[in-house]
Amino acid sequence: MIQTFQRMIVITGHYGSGKTSIAANLALDLARQEPVTLVDLDIVNPYFRSADLREPLETAGVRLIAPVYANTNLDSPVLPPEIAGIFRPESGRAVLDVGGDDAGAIALGQYASRLEAGGYDLCYVINSRRYLTRKPQEAAELLGEIERVSRLKAGWLINNTNLGPETTLELVRESLAYGEQVSALTGVPVAFNCVRRDLPSWESIPNAFPLALPF
Repeated sequence: MIQTFQRMIVITGHYGSGKTSIAANLALDLARQEPVTLVDLDIVNPYFRSADLREPLETAGVRLIAPVYANTNLDSPVLPPEIAGIFRPESGRAVLDVGGDDAGAIALGQYASRLEAGGYDLCYVINSRRYLTRKPQEAAELLGEIERVSRLKAGWLINNTNLGPETTLELVRESLAYGEQVSALTGVPVAFNCVRRDLPSWESIPNAFPLALPF
């Protein structure tokens, strides 16, 4: 499934939905077959960014572009000029980790025309256990705001319902109906259902995408 995404993969969603975890795992998966750059566009939350994962990502061959001042005590990160390079076809695949909600989509919006010109898949991460997206209608409404501000359209949903280390397979199974309900409300299909790779029998989850990095 991942390999069929377009060259530019945009990951967005609500605060705490697991965007950064998914973006990093997608980049790691793609790096096994082709050059890939992970772009940290999260200028909303200065405390948990892809930049925190630089060592394991770069060890696996993932190029990381992070905001200036990421991993410092300054709360005014600046997007680096290197981002412009990812829009050249010869640069390979790119995964963009966008800040939460419509506020984070503002940073994404400045690249809307370039993404449309080069082709992109915007993936909206949903998590039924996060505040303000527990109901399918809430998740659908938030996606509408993100699309409006970013001037981009979502092509896929990613169901990442979890409770961190307390996540069970049963919890993930229960969330499948939630994902389908959000899909029905938005008209956007579910790409896959995330599940921790260390859970026994994770393969039993339909259309599963196993998360290797434990965060």
